[in-house]
Amino acid sequence: MPLSPIRPTEEPPVAPPRALRLPLDPLLTLAVIGLGICSAVTLGAATRNLVPGQPNYYVDRQATYLVAGFVLMLALSRVDYSRLRGAKNAVYGALILSILAVLALGHAARGSTRAINFPFFSFQASELGKVLLVFALAAFVAERSRRPRERDTTLRVMIAALVPAMLVIVQPDLGSGLVYMVIAYMLLFVAGTSWRYLAALAALVAVSGAFVLVAAPAAGVHVLKPYQVARLTAFLHPSSNPQKEGYQQQESKIAIGAGQKTGRAQPSQVPNGFVPESHTDFIFAAVGEQYGFVGAGLVLLLYGLLISRALRVLVMSKDLFGSLIAAGVAAMLMFQVFVNVGMTIGIMPITGVTLPLMSYGGSSVITTLLAVGLLQSIYVQARASAALKDRVLRY
Repeated sequence: MPLSPIRPTEEPPVAPPRALRLPLDPLLTLAVIGLGICSAVTLGAATRNLVPGQPNYYVDRQATYLVAGFVLMLALSRVDYSRLRGAKNAVYGALILSILAVLALGHAARGSTRAINFPFFSFQASELGKVLLVFALAAFVAERSRRPRERDTTLRVMIAALVPAMLVIVQPDLGSGLVYMVIAYMLLFVAGTSWRYLAALAALVAVSGAFVLVAAPAAGVHVLKPYQVARLTAFLHPSSNPQKEGYQQQESKIAIGAGQKTGRAQPSQVPNGFVPESHTDFIFAAVGEQYGFVGAGLVLLLYGLLISRALRVLVMSKDLFGSLIAAGVAAMLMFQVFVNVGMTIGIMPITGVTLPLMSYGGSSVITTLLAVGLLQSIYVQARASAALKDRVLRY
């Protein structure tokens, strides 16, 4: 019986590197696109009367910022974030220098010096500083991963965050300064800092706030300007001075209430200018009046999806550095959404915190999308690492 010829063993086809064809996190991307669309639609109705003869002025610019930020997000998602870890000192230095540049060269508006004006947009260093601080502190904490419970680690992290926070508060931009401190606190929490130190920091913040707002003014020492104190405490008694400090929140609540379930047929509060800064800090009031409970609920659901995916990236990261970056970004997003929405409905003080991806502004939009780009990079690298481990176990 003739023997069949021996055929060489066929090698299985070599698949292209999995990292090259890994998609972005689809739900995270969906949340970003959804919020971008909501922002453009809301601004279209809220700002049509702000610039005479140019009803689409703010919408066109916001769309440009969103597209530019999305491209940067895609570019950053293809970069291995762990390779940039060694640049933490340069990143922190850029953070401090950018804030100092704004203080020296910035344009003063309404008593604040927060941005450097360029032909097409205003560069607000305090916004970009949020992402830079997340990256720099995450790299520092990751380097001290074997001693996160030491008091020295806690002090260094809080001082590193306090320096840019104080420089930003001087502008004055209290909201961004608070975001910086929240980022640092979250990183310490995720890194495993002792509960004693975390509790001590929380108590210190509470005592400092009481001193600045109550004890110091009573003693004749004004750490903050009187109008700043009035703005921070107006939400506690909004009806006592509804024509001044309480005006903005009162009108905001009227606008949101007027939207009822599905929105007001003919919005009047926001388009007619009764709600100041309705395209930036108080854009959620525009959402509530135009689209009611349904529209506001949709926006909050998109934020819930965005933040939940950030927390998911934190869990699936291939290393502590990536988890810390994701924690910092999640803290930034959660704090800003909570404070911004809270101040529009009168349960939080007015601090100038923007609503991520919704509020008009190039610095805010691009900064948020850069932060999402870091999340996407962590996601891609985690998937690539998991795929490599799977192949090793199989072969």
